[in-house]
Amino acid sequence: MADHESGRRDAARRPRRVRLPGFVDAEVGLGDVVKKVTYRAGLRPCAGCEQRAAVLNRWAVFSGRGR
Repeated sequence: MADHESGRRDAARRPRRVRLPGFVDAEVGLGDVVKKVTYRAGLRPCAGCEQRAAVLNRWAVFSGRGR
């Protein structure tokens, strides 16, 4: 039973992989996407932006073909 629970916890730690063929060439995290969009919108980064980006990158990753 303990092995099953530890496997579930490991799966929860891995980011979700979202395939977007044709839109994304290299693997990019959700936090990096948010950071780029806010920067291009003219918003200056705050002290917590890097931490937020790291948390979002652990939550979801966008990739292109076959990754």
